[in-house]
Amino acid sequence: MSLISIKTDGDKIEIVNQLLLPHTTEFTMKIRGAPAIASLAALAFAADLSRAVQANADFIASPTTVKAYVEPVLAHLYTARPTAVNLGNATRRLTATLEAAIAAGKDGKAICEELIAEAHLVADEDVGRNKKMSQWGGEWLSDLVKQKGESGTGLNLMTVCNTGSLATSGYGTALGLITYLHETGKLGTAYYTQTAPYHQGSRLTALELQTLNIPSVMICDTMVGSLFQHHNIHAVVVGADRIAKNGDTANKIGTYNAAVIAARHSIPFIVVAPISTVDLAIADGSGIPIEQRPAIEACLVRGAIYPSEGESKQATVMITPPGLKGIYNPSFDVTPAELITAIVTEKGVATRAPGELVFDLSSVL
Repeated sequence: MSLISIKTDGDKIEIVNQLLLPHTTEFTMKIRGAPAIASLAALAFAADLSRAVQANADFIASPTTVKAYVEPVLAHLYTARPTAVNLGNATRRLTATLEAAIAAGKDGKAICEELIAEAHLVADEDVGRNKKMSQWGGEWLSDLVKQKGESGTGLNLMTVCNTGSLATSGYGTALGLITYLHETGKLGTAYYTQTAPYHQGSRLTALELQTLNIPSVMICDTMVGSLFQHHNIHAVVVGADRIAKNGDTANKIGTYNAAVIAARHSIPFIVVAPISTVDLAIADGSGIPIEQRPAIEACLVRGAIYPSEGESKQATVMITPPGLKGIYNPSFDVTPAELITAIVTEKGVATRAPGELVFDLSSVL
């Protein structure tokens, strides 16, 4: 049984508070994970319109008033996450649906109903995409290992951050690939970094792997090099918040470090992400906006009080001197295409042509 980040019941939406996991399960309005953010935005938009239709709100009276209401809402949703492109793709898709329905001469209520249906599709399609890309990537990696003279089973993989069901609408991207290999009997061990400062690895990926009974080992972010020196790692698999046209990839901070060390050890580095993550409007990684997080986040750690003595109380503690100045806290980094072995989407696996330092992603879009 996998975990989920979003629960729906009609127009009611519940989001698990991932800041409190794995020790406390509580529902909130906070969300993380690029695909999950897009899904939640679409579902929240659909719920808002659905309630408006049921209440026969004034703005439903005409196509013009529907447009005047909907466009600012979609524009506001788009501002919520600057680095991840999935959200922008979802809002653009809904805007296109709005314009097409108006052009078709539909009335206000019919336009709203089309928007509601399309918004639910945005969320529902995510799980199928994830399973497809996980299969593509898993089989590609198994074949690659066979070409090197190994069996293609017992594969040991390392991942960064959390890219499973908690970060998506279900199954996951990079963690989905690991799950697929486990389900098909091809996985050895999954290694994952703690992923400071929010510890999405030690809190969320650990919980997902434990829930799925997948053999796994946690490492500190600084242990990647040691892991590669002393263990047979067949690949590093990561997700993405945005992929530029040339294959440069923005992902959780620490991904670039892992890619550099993987290249040093000739370990394949695989990016697994839906087509909606690819931004063809950005030529390369230099054009990807990188979110700078509040400095205080790098100074704090949240977790359960230890020893627990039977209770699961949580606390946030400061691990730096108070009033510390000079803190660098980007949420993402960019891994250049030349360090990436393969980019996997729901359409297939893209690799760089011999001698090329960038990707032609046309085959997987």
